[in-house]
Amino acid sequence: MPSLAAVRTAAAHKPRLEPNERPKKVERTTLARIARYGRPYARHAAGAVGLILGASLLNLAPPLLIKRIVDRAIPEADVRQLLVLCALMVAGPLVAGVLGVGQRYLSSLIGERMMFDLRVDLFKQLQKQPMGYFASTRPGEPLSRVLNDVQGVGQTVSKTLTEVVQNAIVLLSTAVAIVWLDWRLALVSLCMLPLFIAPTRRVGKKRKALKRKAQERMGELTGMLSETLSISGVLLLKTFGTAKRERKRLEAKSRELMELSLEQTLVGRWFQMLLGLFETLGPAMVFAVGGYLVIEGHAALGTLVAFVTLLRRLYPPASALAGVHVDLVTSYAYFDRVFSVLDLEPAIRDLPGARKLESVEGDVRFEGVSFAYGEQPTLADVDLHVKPGQTIALVGPSGAGKSTVSALLARLYEPTKGRVLLDGQDIRGLKLKSLRSQIGVVTQETYLFHGTLLENLRYGRPDATDEEVVAAARAAQIHDFISQLPGGYQTVVGERGTRLSGGERQRVAIARAVLKNPRILILDEATSALDSQNEALVQKALQPLLRGRTCLVIAHRLSTVREADQIAVLEKGRVVERGTFDELLTQGGLFAALYHEQFRELRAA
Repeated sequence: MPSLAAVRTAAAHKPRLEPNERPKKVERTTLARIARYGRPYARHAAGAVGLILGASLLNLAPPLLIKRIVDRAIPEADVRQLLVLCALMVAGPLVAGVLGVGQRYLSSLIGERMMFDLRVDLFKQLQKQPMGYFASTRPGEPLSRVLNDVQGVGQTVSKTLTEVVQNAIVLLSTAVAIVWLDWRLALVSLCMLPLFIAPTRRVGKKRKALKRKAQERMGELTGMLSETLSISGVLLLKTFGTAKRERKRLEAKSRELMELSLEQTLVGRWFQMLLGLFETLGPAMVFAVGGYLVIEGHAALGTLVAFVTLLRRLYPPASALAGVHVDLVTSYAYFDRVFSVLDLEPAIRDLPGARKLESVEGDVRFEGVSFAYGEQPTLADVDLHVKPGQTIALVGPSGAGKSTVSALLARLYEPTKGRVLLDGQDIRGLKLKSLRSQIGVVTQETYLFHGTLLENLRYGRPDATDEEVVAAARAAQIHDFISQLPGGYQTVVGERGTRLSGGERQRVAIARAVLKNPRILILDEATSALDSQNEALVQKALQPLLRGRTCLVIAHRLSTVREADQIAVLEKGRVVERGTFDELLTQGGLFAALYHEQFRELRAA
């Protein structure tokens, strides 16, 4: 596997995907893609629409009942009719409220399930991206998209889209009712509706731009917090005394986010003020015209009262639809950010007709392999051959391309020229999962999850039995240490395994690799960060892991590769020497120079 430095080098030469960057290839329009995610829940959506329709019709009843009370029940002194009508005025909204609860549940269910589907798809897509993508993307940005942006999508579906349907049904049903009551007053009322539409486009574009910026800043803030509040970040902060500086960084980013949020709020309030003005203007005009008609005897008082009551169900939905349109345009920022990741083409994937590895001997061959990170060549015409069960050590100055060789073998990158063969098969013709299942890795930067020792050991083989786990731990010289812990194998290791020492973490990583039982093993600077005592323990733990496996050992300390079957010395991406330890020392070339330099440094220390 490539070292962190190698990944960063790759990232430096890869185009960066900015948070608001749209991919060149877009499958469908945004709305069509939203509909695709909602299609499995069409029955739930139909049920929600039915409940909205039922509730809307029931809520039309009170104004019509008021008209009958004013025009019939009271003038005729019909107490029985009055009581029945009053009871119906209570019953209608009560039943409508129950239907509303059911509708809200179905809408929330659709939103939550779509969030679940999107979050899983987004996570799967991110898993397919090359390592360079994560190195070139701001820390916290993928996290922000999976959590914050998907949450915004869910809220849009469960709330905003529901409000569109609900208010549209209320608006249409109310329009029909007022036309039936009095077409003259209806004409006056409906002439006001275009006013609600006029400002929505401009306000929507403004709020969408603000929302997109806010989501970008949220991603930056999430990244900063994930860095500075991690164990490594806190340790760095404390040892360098940079708490005040980091606090100022947080304040600056939080202030920028706050200002964007306030600007969104201000734009929204001005918009709501305009809509409120239009809502007030309509009833005033209806009272003026309707009052005149009643005074002149051209309309009944009950009709005017019912009409004005119905206006409370005409203008608020129109106002809400205008606001929802703005919210929907604003929420496109969420969809853009989510779909921009879903549209990324995986750089490394199974080719058509890729074969599954059934059994592996472990014969590894590089034939004329060249590779470049962007425009920067890293490997040039590399030829290597490792027979099954042999160990090859890759040594050389920093940046010579050693880690790139291991990355190409695991097919984390594709060679720009040449082939990498496993048992005579080009690895590009093999299924990725089956290829990587045969490769075990132990690196200098050992990563342990915040879980128990048992969970970390079983990471590569979740179905391993307790006996197999213990056997792997014994082989890695870590079982005795684990047995002495109060929690044993159930001991929580902390973030990145910080409750363990460097040597203990390395031996856990070795046990994890032993349990996976791969045919090919990559040791990338596995002992370079350890002191001599821990290095001796880890070297001893490695012996059973190396036995019978094809091994690529990337080493900085040249004394650790003495037992390798062959050593390849790389310089500027080329193999400049190869042979056994003793042969290379005798040749007096680059290997000998590096070895003697390290020996002098050790003696000086």
